[in-house]
Amino acid sequence: MERAPGSAGSGTRRTRSWIGGAVAVLAAGALSVTGLAGTAQAADINVAKNAGFESGLTGWTCSAGSGTTVGSPVHGGAAALKATPAGQDNAKCAQTVAVQPGATYTLSAWVQGGYAYLGAEGTGTTDVSTWTPDSSGWKQLTTTFRTGASTRSVTVYTHGWYGQSPYYADDISVFGPDGGGGGDPAPQIPGAPAGVVAGSVTSSSVTLNWNAVSGASGYQVYRSGTKVQSSSGTSSTVTGLAANTSYDFQVTAVNAAGESAKSATVTARTAQSGGSDPGSGNPAVPQHALTGYWQNFNNGATVQKLRDVPAQYDIIAVSFADATATPGRITFTLDPAVGYGSAADFKADIAAKKAAGKSVVLSIGGELGNVTINSDASATAFADSAYALMREYGFSGVDIDLEHGIDSTYLTTALRQLSAQAGSGLVLTMAPQTIDMQSTSGEYFKTALNVKDILTVVNMQYYNSGSMLGCDGKVYSQGSVDFLTALACIQLEGGLDPSQVGLGVPASARGAGSGYVAPSVVNNALDCLARGTNCGSFKPARTYPGIRGAMTWSTNWDATAGNAWSNTVGPHVHGLP
Repeated sequence: MERAPGSAGSGTRRTRSWIGGAVAVLAAGALSVTGLAGTAQAADINVAKNAGFESGLTGWTCSAGSGTTVGSPVHGGAAALKATPAGQDNAKCAQTVAVQPGATYTLSAWVQGGYAYLGAEGTGTTDVSTWTPDSSGWKQLTTTFRTGASTRSVTVYTHGWYGQSPYYADDISVFGPDGGGGGDPAPQIPGAPAGVVAGSVTSSSVTLNWNAVSGASGYQVYRSGTKVQSSSGTSSTVTGLAANTSYDFQVTAVNAAGESAKSATVTARTAQSGGSDPGSGNPAVPQHALTGYWQNFNNGATVQKLRDVPAQYDIIAVSFADATATPGRITFTLDPAVGYGSAADFKADIAAKKAAGKSVVLSIGGELGNVTINSDASATAFADSAYALMREYGFSGVDIDLEHGIDSTYLTTALRQLSAQAGSGLVLTMAPQTIDMQSTSGEYFKTALNVKDILTVVNMQYYNSGSMLGCDGKVYSQGSVDFLTALACIQLEGGLDPSQVGLGVPASARGAGSGYVAPSVVNNALDCLARGTNCGSFKPARTYPGIRGAMTWSTNWDATAGNAWSNTVGPHVHGLP
């Protein structure tokens, strides 16, 4: 779905503190101290540059292009080194550091993955190295070396081993007297965390999630102004709470320089004893349903509040959720342009629609909404944040309108987790583009089939797509009854139940770049699929009287055209067999 007028609907810094005669390395909330009694001086620093790989490989040289930086896994900050041995190359990555002659340095690094080595050469005395076999978690390697009487530079390095898996390295420290080259800049107090939301809730716990803060090594969680928990990551579960009770939470970011100001307050209510099922209060979706997207923005279509959406619409998809800096996590903010005086008014409209038997879902994606779900962590972040928004606003579920590519494995995981939290009343809709549903091997189609048991309806967008193949192998052009029926047939014969198939079309010619059809054409296509009548040149081999109905982009463009679409298609959908 696009938002444009007349378009289709739709270096975190590592933190180090040199404390007395010890090395304190503080990263991602983990504190490690290597004793150096009698050797550390007040001027001792980490002489390595870009020690946490926050600036890519700047300052480092890796053999045969074996090294790169990654955002996961990391020991601290936002990046780490990944180096991959290949053939006769052991993936050596090195940096030459400035040192003082006749001085002692402690060399350390955090590593994981395949065999990993850490060493120093050109010391002018005895070169040193240490190593560890493969490990699934971060492990610290540490050794010391002394420079020769005239040594002004030393090369420190990491490498893997021939034929072994890639290794990861992070937070490399060469701690000792400044050799004249300095080190990484001293840390600054981080900013306050943003995007704090309540995730999964039980009768005795609340899970909080927030966006990562640049320069933070850890976080503190406050309940009603009192610190109750520390976290090394961007989530924390506060336990020991009373059932059915409202709590206020704030989060701060910390590093060696200090603690940030507190975040904005987020309020969460624990579930009643025995658990909570926000979906249990959702009205049932009718056997034949009309879906409409409601625009949380002004793009030239009629601006309306939810209360203004005609009663013909059974499912209203609020467009759109917003992505956050944390992959998978979503949030929602009312656009002032839609005219609500407060979020409470919006929530009241949702409750009124639900009381009238309607489902109001939150749409994720659209033309501009790039929500990335490509890992277990991002899947959980999506499920937790979507569930929190359902509880906060009263949404009946979610609509998946991701137009920038999906990973069926992790999106399936996310939707399964959301279903487990939201309960049996979850309303789950999808709005793929035509290209996404041409084959059951496509990621969108696979996702729909993977979650078939919890899926409400797939309202494919039959517009802005040009010509496409129908289920008979022939090519059909958009804007015709044949385009609607022959492409719907692919889903109907590809494994979806007829009740999970709807026809998604623009409400007016202004609501799409191309592919608009008159409401009468939509009705003909529904008749063709459900009854075998009013077909064009394509007629399916069998009928599908259980077909769910139709969808439009958008209720706002419908209103702009005098609600001609819903007044024509709505009664026809509700009159299907």
